[in-house]
Amino acid sequence: MNVKALSSCLLMMLMLFYGQILLAESYGKQKVVYHINYDDPKKQSGALRNIQNHINAVGAENLDLKVVLHGNGLAMLLEPDALGKLKKFRQANANDKMTARIDGLKNQGVTFNVCANTVRGRKVDLTNDLYDVNQSDIVPSGVAEVAHLQAKGYTYIKP
Repeated sequence: MNVKALSSCLLMMLMLFYGQILLAESYGKQKVVYHINYDDPKKQSGALRNIQNHINAVGAENLDLKVVLHGNGLAMLLEPDALGKLKKFRQANANDKMTARIDGLKNQGVTFNVCANTVRGRKVDLTNDLYDVNQSDIVPSGVAEVAHLQAKGYTYIKP
């Protein structure tokens, strides 16, 4: 590759990088709640992709993003070994690929909130049945949490 072609390539890469920075700044700060209450692993994986794309566009430093899971949505965090004993779930989607994506999002500041009503009603053991869920991740009601966050100015997204 000649020097002129190399220079053009570097200039183009610099413009793309600078353009991404300007785009992220143009969105400003955002507060968003993603609502997941379905157990389809493809849809859940798609939702996590949407969240990552959202972070990529806005920048993690400009985003306060929460995921609220209730009902069948807990399947995203349900360990496959727990499925046999929990009869009210059809899916357990916390496989290696799903948990790696969840970890990646948590490392970028995304929080995952879990509905206490679902945990109690479906007899879920936080320690053994769900992937990386602590007591501090539990909210009294998934739907009430979504409404509460909307009242605090969070934009609602249902992927």
